[in-house]
This record gives sequence, C-alpha cells and structure tokens, in this order.
Amino acid sequence: MLAIFVGPSGMAYIGNFRNFMTSLEGFSTLAFPAGIVKYVGENEEQESKLTKIITTVLVTFLVFSTFLGLLIYFSSDLLCEKIFGGNMQYAVVFKTVAIVLPFSVISVLFISIINGLGKYNKLIYATIISNVLALVLTVILIFQFKLVGALLSIALNPVFLFMVHFFYVPKELQIVSRVNLKDYDFAVIKKLLGFSLMILPSFLINPFVLLEIRKFLISSVGLDQSGFWETMTRISNLYLIFVTTLVGLYFYPQLVKATNAIQTKQVFAKFYKSIIPLFIGCSIVIYFARFWIIKILFSTEFLPVSDLFMWQLIGDLFKICGLILGFQFLAKKIIIPYIIFEVVTNIFLYFLSIYCIESIGIQGVPIAQAAEHFLYFAILVIYFRKILF
Repeated sequence: MLAIFVGPSGMAYIGNFRNFMTSLEGFSTLAFPAGIVKYVGENEEQESKLTKIITTVLVTFLVFSTFLGLLIYFSSDLLCEKIFGGNMQYAVVFKTVAIVLPFSVISVLFISIINGLGKYNKLIYATIISNVLALVLTVILIFQFKLVGALLSIALNPVFLFMVHFFYVPKELQIVSRVNLKDYDFAVIKKLLGFSLMILPSFLINPFVLLEIRKFLISSVGLDQSGFWETMTRISNLYLIFVTTLVGLYFYPQLVKATNAIQTKQVFAKFYKSIIPLFIGCSIVIYFARFWIIKILFSTEFLPVSDLFMWQLIGDLFKICGLILGFQFLAKKIIIPYIIFEVVTNIFLYFLSIYCIESIGIQGVPIAQAAEHFLYFAILVIYFRKILF
C-alpha cells in the first residue's frame, strides 16, 4: 500500500516520522519498560510489591504522558517544520499523536507487565489481534488520504494496542483491581530511573542521528534515494523482528534471572548456537531472493533497493551478535559503560555515514551502519570477555 500510494519519496517522510515516534516512545515511558520487566519478574510471587510497582508506574505514566501530550499538541507546527521541512499539512499528525499518547504508554505498561510475568501466550494473541485491527485502519487511511493517511495510521496504532490489552489481557492480570493510590511508592521510581539513565540516551540519540543522516541524504542524493534507504530499513526490520522478539521475550528474562557468570554464559551460548546459524542461513536466502521480495512487498519502482541488501545483511548479522550482549547491560543494570558505548557508536555512525554518502552515495549508509554494528559488537566482546571466554 505504501509503495503504490506514497512511493519512494513518501517512504523518506515516513522514515522521519518513525524516528520521531521511536524517540517519543522512549521519552514518554521514561525508558521504564525494561526495568518493569525486570522488577515484575523478580516480584511475581510477592503480591504487595507487585501492586506497588503497577500502581506507581501507571500513575506516573498517566501524569507524564498527559503533560507531554499537551506540549506536543501546542508545538505541532514547530515539530512539523523540524520533521517534515515545513510541510504544515502534516501538523494534524502530531496533534493526533498528542491525543493518543496516554493510551500508548499504558499499552506499553501492560506489555511490560505481561512480559515480566512470562505470560507470552497472552501477549502474543493480544498483539496479533491489535495488529490485524491496525492493518485494516492503515489500508483505509492510506487509500483515502495517501501519505497523510499513512502517517496517521502510525500515530493511531497504539490505540488498538491499548484497546486489546485493556479488554483482553487485564482479565488475566486483574491490573485495575491492583491499583491503589495509597501504594504509590517513590522507591519504585528511584529504581526505574536507573534504567532511564541507561536507555534514554539511546532512544533519543539514535533516532536523532538517523534523522540527521536522512536529511543529509535528501539534500545530497534526493528524496527518492532517501526513500530507498528507508525501504531497506523496513525490510530489515521485518526479518529482525523475529530475533529482537526472541531476545526480548525469552533471552532477556533469562539474563535477569541468571545469578552468576556460568548461568549468563549459558544464555549467551544458547543464543549464539541457535540464532546466529539460523540467521546466516536466512540471510543467504534473503539475498538471493531480494528482487522477488522487493516486488512482493513494494513495486518495481523500488528495485534499486536491491543494491543495498548485501551490506545491510552484513550489518544486521553484527547487530544481532551484539544484541544479546547489550541486553546484559539492562539485565544487570550496568549504567555508565552502556551510555558511553551508545554515545560513542552513534557519533561514529553519524560522521562515517556523512563521509560515505559524500564518497559513494546511498550505499554509504548501510556500509557505515555495518561498520558501526561491528564496532559495537567488538567493544562488547572485549567488555564481557571474562564471561564469554
């Protein structure tokens, strides 16, 4: 639908908006979700502590998201200028985001609680239902309003997540009955703020870097070329979601529960022995099927994207090799090294991307990303060498 109705240039704008939404999700939830998963998992059997966690986070999310939503609503014109280069017809998209923001953050809270309790079946079914509903809305909006409709669909998707999780999942968890304002505990916020310090820099810096790279790409090689990079990113996200979901739902909770280096190493070994060979095999298939994939998912207009596959796949291999090691920082709340590594690698990505774009054009972006993912993986291997070896 996007390929037919908005084309490569529209994909570039969608990429900018997705980067904004990624930063907003991290900021509006104060980067608490990883911490919620950790503490809910640790206190699953302690009813009073679990109630305190749910009450404290829910109230905090509601208050902060409402304030942030008002700020976004009245700053919609400014945001439109920054994200879309002054195309003010897209201001309605930011006003929509502002209105649905509280629903979005509560949905994230539900997902984090379910994840922490290990109720994967409930989470999977709720996500499938909400995605099907969101797909129907997306098709209708794109058909009726083209690019504006595509952007609105991205903004409205969290509403479906909230609706399904509210009516489907809380019956199992009885979240509403757990909420008691008397149980609001600042000690919970204090614990979670450690995760904010770790994750917020990544949520804010990486999308900002990608946004600036895309702006430079647009000014250097054009809007369509930038759209081709966004297309490659979307394809990458489609196959990477299997790995990131496995790590988030299965391997991360295991890292949280690992109490010593031997248990941690076993989790790492299980990941590298099972996931990496499978990904390499799938990558080979994806590379040779790239023309077919582009034609099925997009259109023949996007065939130039095929030139970006090799370096994207190489970079994604290094990315998932470092993914499990990066989650160890969150599992054990290792704050300062995590922040330093995130900042350094993102700065490296920005300047290398600019250099590569000036040197070889659009192919320079996946090359720079591959180099950045390799650097990050190498740094983490050195840092965790005592556990790994």
